[in-house]
Parts: sequence; structure tokens; C-alpha cells
Amino acid sequence: MNEANMAVKVEEISPVRKRLSFEIPWEDVKKGMDAVYRDVAKKARIRGFRQGKIPRDILERHYKDHVEEETVTKLVNQVYWDAIKEHDIQAVTQPQIDQQGIAPEKNFSFTATVEVEPLLDPKGYLDLELEKEELAVTEQDIDNRLKEIQQMFATMQDIEEDRGLMAGEFATLDFEGTLAGEALKELKAENYFLEVGSGILVPGFEDQLIGMKKGETRQIQVRFPDDYQAAHLAGKEVDFTVTLKGLKEKKLPEINEEFVKNFERYDSLESLNADIFKSLEAEHKARIEADVRKMIVDKLLQNGDNDFDVPPSFVERQIFQMMADTQRRLLSRGMDKKTATEMTVKMHDTFKDEAKKIVLTALIIKNISRLESISAGESEVEDRIRMMAESRGMTVEALRESLEKDDMLEHIENEVLHQKVFDFIAAKAKIRTVKRDRSEAREDKP
Repeated sequence: MNEANMAVKVEEISPVRKRLSFEIPWEDVKKGMDAVYRDVAKKARIRGFRQGKIPRDILERHYKDHVEEETVTKLVNQVYWDAIKEHDIQAVTQPQIDQQGIAPEKNFSFTATVEVEPLLDPKGYLDLELEKEELAVTEQDIDNRLKEIQQMFATMQDIEEDRGLMAGEFATLDFEGTLAGEALKELKAENYFLEVGSGILVPGFEDQLIGMKKGETRQIQVRFPDDYQAAHLAGKEVDFTVTLKGLKEKKLPEINEEFVKNFERYDSLESLNADIFKSLEAEHKARIEADVRKMIVDKLLQNGDNDFDVPPSFVERQIFQMMADTQRRLLSRGMDKKTATEMTVKMHDTFKDEAKKIVLTALIIKNISRLESISAGESEVEDRIRMMAESRGMTVEALRESLEKDDMLEHIENEVLHQKVFDFIAAKAKIRTVKRDRSEAREDKP
């Protein structure tokens, strides 16, 4: 094809969409059709003619539509890919082709519309005014963490005392629900273990169990929420027959030197407290850094000069990822796959604004890295993978293989790059350190 004779026009429909208009001379179209007819002639079978010896006019009678379609495909692929390379167009979607087919003795025209990643010019990322929380671990933080550990070693004990069930205690129940006099299997359970007051069951159910004694059967009525996931129960009054079969309470161990013997790595309560302090300090540091990062993002997005258009395909991809994450969470909570999928699909539009915000943030950060010549070095990516491997108890080689298999290496590189950009912005910012409004801040490290 004589590229010098082919006309290509590039239009910017929007910052994220371009239209390429092509006009291919008839002589090149004819050469393309002739080549396709030669290929067809080698394989075509028409009664009364030897294979490979079928006249052109006979082939045209039988294969005209196929040849023209094949010719269009070949011409479009050839000139489109050459054009986006020549004009340095970074297409992020497959082209939307608009063409009217081949007309005899006429040039072939078509347009290709594509989404492109915009080249942004972010503003206002230097000299930001930020607040950063002072790093401090309080005695209350340590006490709260000790209580969490204490809960891990709690034991369940039967309540022998002849008294009624109280909130916070654990009940073993048989229950059966009926709707309009009809028993429903999905509302029946045996030996159901419940922490009363946890809010796991339908609102109003657990409250009506308070005061029940072991062996007692009670009739209760519950109104299901209007937005309950099972439509046939939403907003309905359901009658339950509940039997309390067992009653237990949680017993917590005392936090003393004897308790420390549960851990091989500590030889005293003091060493346990010291390790908790270090752990909390690392957690607080990570949280404070995350808060600063969020503050930077909020300020960048609040700047009107950074209200750029983003490729719709990027937003859709982010929405899909958010929907997939939501579905996984619903499934992990025990929801059946069909219901989880239906609920997730309904959330598509709900995710749209947040997805656009995430995409815009990523593009702004990427373009700041371009403007400031910030990049993720190979050794820095390796360090990130090594840290991830250590935290997961894996070898670096095994984690790298897993990341490659799931096409996640680029994601890790982006994480490293983004962190470097945030560090750069924070280093250039005017940061005011603020203290938490909490008492007993523990300044001395053990």
C-alpha cells in the first residue's frame, strides 16, 4: 500500500477520546481484494469447476460478500495500527470502527474511535499545608490490646445457676419461624450457638431472648427489615418458637505473670508489654502515614485545576474490581453466590463516583511522577516483594511466581511508585504536627 497516498486525519473528541479518519485509494483497495480472491480461489469448491481454476466472475458471484468483508478487516488492521504508532496514540481500548463497506472504483473510508490515557498537568501538589498526628502510644492503647489478647484465651463455661439469660452470654438454641402460619425451612435451626446482643440475627430477635431459662420455650414475633435480602421476608411479621437448650458465659484469664506463660517468646509481663508497645507504635505510624496520604489525595482532588476527564473504560474496570471485592466479602460472610451476585450487580452505579475518584487520583499521581522524574527502581520493587514475602511467611521466589501468575507485578511497581510520589509531596509540604486529644500518652519506650 502506498502510505503517501493514504489520508489520515486525527481529531480530539475529548481529552480521553480520539477519532482517526482514513481514506484508502481505490487502487490499494483493489489490490487488497485481488489478494483475497487469490486466497479464496485456492480453497473454493464450486460444482462444475476444478479447484484452483474457478473464473473470477464465478468467484465474485459466490464469495463477493466474504471477500469484501475480509478485505475491509485486513485494510483496517493494517492502516489503523500503523497510524496509532506513527501518531504516538496510546489507545487504552479496542477501536470502534465505523465504515460503510467497499464501493467499486471509490476510495474506502472509515473512522476508528478510541479511548486514550490523558496526559495531565497536575497543579497544587507542592507546598501543601498538612496536619500530621504526633506518634504516641498511650497506656490505654496498651490496656486495650491486652484485653484483645485476653479475649483470645477466654474459655466458655456452663452457667449452672438457675437464672435467666443475660446480654453478652452465649445461648444454644433451637428455633423455627412461620410466616402466615407456614413453617419455612430457611427459618429453622437446631443447636444454633449465639452470643446474645451480637446483632447477628434479625433486629428484635435477640432482645426477646433476655430472661429465658435453660429448657424454656418461648414464642416471639419479629418484623424483618424492609430491605432484607430475602424479598419474601422483607417487611413481614414472622412468628418464632425458640427453645433455650444451653447457657454459657465467657471466662477471661487474669493478666499476670502466670498468663505470660502462654507465650514462649516472653519471660515476663514487662516483656509482653514492651512488645505490645512496639507493635502498636508500628501500627500507629502506618495509620498516621495513611492519614497523611489521604489528606494529600483530598487536597489534590479539591483543587479545581485537577478536575480532569478520565477514560470511561478505566472507571468501568475499577467498578468491576470494587464489585468483585464486595462479592468476595459477601460470600465470606456466608451469603449464597446467587444472592451475592445479584446484590453486587445492583451496586454498579453506587460505585461510580468513588471509582472515578480512584482513577483520577491514580492518573494525577502517575503524571506527577512523570513531571518530577520519579520512578520505581528494580531494587525498590524487589525490596517490596521481599517485605511482602516475610509478612506472609513465603519465600521471595514463591511470592514472585504467584505475582507473575496473577499479573500482579505491575501492581506492585505502581504501589512503590505511588509511595515515592506521596513521600515526595510530603517532603515538599508544610506539615503541622498535632497531638491526639487523649490522656496518658506514653512517651518513654520500654
